[in-house]
Amino acid sequence: MTMVTPTLNIRVADECFEDYILNSEFTFTVTGFAQVQIGTPVAQWRIEAVEPYLKNYNIDSDEFCNYRDGGDGTVLVAWLDEDPVGHIVISKHWNGFAHIDELAVDTFARRSGIARKLLDVAQFWSRKHHLPGIMLETQNNNLAACRLYESYGFVVGGVDYLRYRAIDPATQEAAIFWYLMLDDGGIR
Repeated sequence: MTMVTPTLNIRVADECFEDYILNSEFTFTVTGFAQVQIGTPVAQWRIEAVEPYLKNYNIDSDEFCNYRDGGDGTVLVAWLDEDPVGHIVISKHWNGFAHIDELAVDTFARRSGIARKLLDVAQFWSRKHHLPGIMLETQNNNLAACRLYESYGFVVGGVDYLRYRAIDPATQEAAIFWYLMLDDGGIR
């Protein structure tokens, strides 16, 4: 019996994007909050453990509709055969970097290289637009994402411990700003 390996392809979001968002699961389990140390590997960050809980960012497909039609950004969806399994929203930021506004992979498809492939496409998009690098934000409670970005070559450029205080004054959640500098100024 021959095993058929599913084919992964990435294409611009279409009218099915909303259905994909509504029918996908993007939660992750929070087990702790990292005390980010710029210049120190993620594995060495001190983690304040918490009672595990599920975190859901409640992705809103309407928020990114204008990216599909504009020239300064795009929404790309990863498909495993005929199933949408992840997406990335990327745009040109006011500071001249590419900005990943969102990167998400459905829970059932995680740990299969899809996020890394979406980052590859983001890098290609950034180079095509002659941008010097890519930036994104994640949080200190999303340790899997932090490990992914670090392993891909991103470095921490800053941490904002107050960003989410208006939502929850007692939160320990902090924004981590990651940067990937393209060695050739985005031209290849």
